[in-house]
Amino acid sequence: MNTEVNLAGVKLKNPVMVASGTFGSGEEYSEFVDLNRLGAVVTKGVANVPWPGNPTPRVAETCGGMLNAIGLQNPGIDVFVQRDIPFLQQFDTVKIVNVCGRTEEDYLEVVERLGDQPVDLLEINISCPNVKEGGIAFGQDPKAVEAITKAVKAKAKQPVIMKLSPNVTDITVMAKAAEAGGADVLSMINTLTGMKIDVNRRTFALANKTGGLSGPAVKPVAVRMVYQAARAVKIPIIGMGGIATAEDALEFILAGASAVSVGTANFYNPCATVEIIEGIEEYMQKNEIPRLTDLVGAVR
Repeated sequence: MNTEVNLAGVKLKNPVMVASGTFGSGEEYSEFVDLNRLGAVVTKGVANVPWPGNPTPRVAETCGGMLNAIGLQNPGIDVFVQRDIPFLQQFDTVKIVNVCGRTEEDYLEVVERLGDQPVDLLEINISCPNVKEGGIAFGQDPKAVEAITKAVKAKAKQPVIMKLSPNVTDITVMAKAAEAGGADVLSMINTLTGMKIDVNRRTFALANKTGGLSGPAVKPVAVRMVYQAARAVKIPIIGMGGIATAEDALEFILAGASAVSVGTANFYNPCATVEIIEGIEEYMQKNEIPRLTDLVGAVR
């Protein structure tokens, strides 16, 4: 029974990783989860300089999920290189660094700094607002998607994953734009924009007014988008959005994802990733499936 998957030449022992922003940079969960069991650890977003994030409150519970407006708070690339990469080097797992920025130059500065670091892949978060284009997210304009992908690929030493925003009319247009720009892998979906109002206080539940909706509520949307994108592009896809069980993960794989990321579930079940890995193995054994890759996109 072979659970290995290949993402742009990088071999993962199994298809299960963690979604950026829900697992710190690994150390925060290492008391609960043996990081050696994971296919990959995806770090929290890293910028060229420290970001303070948004004002509080910035997390709110919703029916079937949660809203967050953390604002990509992070200590910046200098601290990340000195502290987090050495910690991750202790573990036999693929290391994926999520990169965020407000301008193309911000992204490229981080990508270049990571060029000589022992990390395996870069995940580029293009749901960030492009300050030079009036604040519209890079990932909401196909021309911007292709341009930022091309720019990153020209500087990156590692394979590049482009993380797509679901807040678009047609996800296949964005997937094709990233592929045209030279992306090696796609990851999807990032959070859906949502809002919650506290009726008793008659104010917004989040100081930012809007936030990213994640958790089980978004899974059907995410599965649909992965299915569509997998039929529009030839590069591998990492599927995410509401995965909490092995069955959830298998839905994404059958829809066309080569690997999966677990996000919000980590908050209420720190052992979710390992349970999902074991559940996928049990499913393969029970159904006599020799290779995980036989399941990828098996639903037509």
